[in-house]
Formats: sequence, C-alpha cells, structure tokens
Amino acid sequence: MCLIFWFSAQPADESSNMSLSVGKIVGEIFVPDYDKWTEKEQEAFAERIDYPVRKAAHATEYACFAVLLMGMYQSYGLAGRRQIIASFLSAAAYAATDEFHQLFVPGRGCRVTDVLIDSLGAAAGILLFLAVSFLLARPAHCRKEAENVVSGTEKTT
Repeated sequence: MCLIFWFSAQPADESSNMSLSVGKIVGEIFVPDYDKWTEKEQEAFAERIDYPVRKAAHATEYACFAVLLMGMYQSYGLAGRRQIIASFLSAAAYAATDEFHQLFVPGRGCRVTDVLIDSLGAAAGILLFLAVSFLLARPAHCRKEAENVVSGTEKTT
C-alpha cells in the first residue's frame, strides 16, 4: 500500500519521466536494433507506448496487492468465497481512495477508468493466487490418494 501511495504521490512530470524510462527499457528488451535508433526515435517510441505502460503498471501493482491480501486474509482464517470477496473489495476500495489522493497531487487527477483497471488487476491477482494454490495443493491430494491405495484404506464409493 505504501509503494502504491508513493507512486501516486509523484507529481505528473516525475510520473511521466518514470513511465517513459520504462518505455525505453521495453524498447531495449523487445525491439530489435533499438539501440541503433536515434535518441529522438527512442523517445518517440517510449511516448507511443506510454499509455499502455501506465495502465499495465496500474494492473500489475494491484495484482500484486491482491495476492498479498489473499495471503493476509488466509492467515486470518478466511478461506474460499469470503477470502476472495474480502481481498477484491479491499483492493478496489484502496484503488478508489488512491485515485482520490491523486486529486491533491500536482498535475494528477482522479479517473474512474483507473479504478476499474486497478480492480481488474486485483481480480487477475486473485485468479493467479487461486491457480497457484490449486496447483500446489493438487500433488499433495494425489499423494494422499496414492498412500490410501497402498495402505488399503481407500474409500469405495
């Protein structure tokens, strides 16, 4: 939450510079011969992908936040539907308050679309948490069934 707050507290100019630098890193990693482009071409590329970079950052930070929330609520004994709902609502509420906070930051604004993107990111994080949990739990379940077969305690239906 502190990291999200810190990112949101950056004035518009600093935030733009940060996302443009990420755009340049994306170019260096994914664009062949990017390093041979002129500085002006590199800057234009970074500006072209600035919007998707910003929105991907929004979704990613809230996906990570939701994964942490799922773990926290699980440690408090919540499971299943209640854990999912609590995690999603906590992330969505924080997204709304974070956008409100940006009203007070120079050059920044409050956008409902960003709350929606953040909330979708949180939902993706929750799905990721559930998928990983399922995959980690599955081998243990399969081992238990195998042990029951070997020991002769397998239930018949």
